[in-house]
Amino acid sequence: MTLDFLETDRQIPPYLIAEIGVNHFDIAEKEGIGPIEAAKRMVTAAAEAGADAVKFQSYTAEKLASTKAKAYWDTSEESKTSQYELFDAYDDFGKREFAEIANYTTETHDVDFLSTPFDREAVDYLDPFVPAFKVASADITNHPLLKHIAEKGKPILLSTGASTLSEIDEAIHVIDAVDPSLSVILLHCILEYPTAPKNANLGMIGHISDVFPDNRVGYSDHVRPDEGMITLVNAVVNGATVVEKHFTLDKSIEGNDHYHAMDPADVETFRRNMALVETTNGGSRKQPLPAERDARSYARRSLVAVESIETGETIERDAIAIKRPGTGIDPRLLDIVLGRTARRDIDRDSVIEWEDV
Repeated sequence: MTLDFLETDRQIPPYLIAEIGVNHFDIAEKEGIGPIEAAKRMVTAAAEAGADAVKFQSYTAEKLASTKAKAYWDTSEESKTSQYELFDAYDDFGKREFAEIANYTTETHDVDFLSTPFDREAVDYLDPFVPAFKVASADITNHPLLKHIAEKGKPILLSTGASTLSEIDEAIHVIDAVDPSLSVILLHCILEYPTAPKNANLGMIGHISDVFPDNRVGYSDHVRPDEGMITLVNAVVNGATVVEKHFTLDKSIEGNDHYHAMDPADVETFRRNMALVETTNGGSRKQPLPAERDARSYARRSLVAVESIETGETIERDAIAIKRPGTGIDPRLLDIVLGRTARRDIDRDSVIEWEDV
């Protein structure tokens, strides 16, 4: 697939990224299998449900967070109160593991493999396997990392959670200074786990598009899934061409990113609803459709005789009603008909034709 949306003006259907992140470690523990096997199962489930890409996270706790860094998530859902403690529990994968998963993904399924790098080493070992780099919202001001990613010469998906417009602009300029030809896709995001629906502010997608017209805009979601996946659908309606959401095989697993993730059924629901959106969008040029042909003829109105009109009788206003169907003289031409004389008898409640007057 390889980011096919970049080659067209396509918005619907959007490019859907199923972010496995590090959820495969919990799935492995639950299922009693190895984490690589769990990751592969999740890749397959996401691909079969309709995702365009799967995405992981590549980091080591030692390089990512100080032991003093406090939690910024809902600790009633994820009980760990230390960032270092949480990241340390899920940082066992490196180049070898991601290479195996990447090869499995692209050789087995028609989906892209992505992973967010959180340090220079991860950027380097992911480079042979990814068609683009995803940058987390928290690294939008990490200009040294942005420069190193830009040096790889690949499209960049840049999340913008908790950022100002000036910070987004600065990040784009850092990337442009390395390679102005790079595609930078800006993802609206709210850095709240989970994001309350009232805080999703999907209207910001349009604002970002207005301020940065040269960049495609998408959405990275942390709102709990609803039955119709309306949040994601609404993001696309608001202009998102890329949609990213955490992915799990079991939303009941406590902690980490399961409680606000979508599962395969959610992906299928989203795809089904987006197909309906695409179908109902139809064409953009206003014109009557073939399906409306009968309605134009029979639901519109014509001039109709109120009572019988005899040959030679002058047509007066009180002799004319305006009724359905629309197969006779158009009501817009009433003034032309008034004052004419009937050429033949017109029966009561009959549609008046031009041959009659």
